[in-house]
Amino acid sequence: MAAARALLAVEGPEALTMRRLGEAVGVRAASLYKHLPGKPALEAALVELALFEFGDATHAIVDASTKHDVVSRLLAEYRRLARAESDLYRMVLSNRIDRTLLPAGLIDWSGEPFFRATGDPWVAQALFAAAHGAVILEIDQAYADMSDLDATWRALAAAFTRR
Repeated sequence: MAAARALLAVEGPEALTMRRLGEAVGVRAASLYKHLPGKPALEAALVELALFEFGDATHAIVDASTKHDVVSRLLAEYRRLARAESDLYRMVLSNRIDRTLLPAGLIDWSGEPFFRATGDPWVAQALFAAAHGAVILEIDQAYADMSDLDATWRALAAAFTRR
């Protein structure tokens, strides 16, 4: 999985094939099929790993925060994680991954920090949607060159902070 993750980070999602992964780890692609039944299982395994990591990190942030700083700290961590491995982040949130290959409840658990930060399921969903949109725009460099993205993220946090 480490080799697949590195391949994704360095060469992008197009390079994430069983053949290319086999080359990266020094085995024939056919040998990989003893461990994973194919590319969909490989992608699901990467997504599972990322969801656990994202969930662990964001749960820890919420656990260590106060009601006054929880949203800003959660958004800062979410932004950091998404930007650190943008291709993996995109894979996690893409519709092309067969979610039935993931452990039951993992997606809900990994998103739970948004609920814990807001206390309301609909506000949590709105916060997640806003964070996802903001980070995708940032990753894609779609903001105007003069944009102060740190100020944008602070404004987003302020809009969702409990008063």
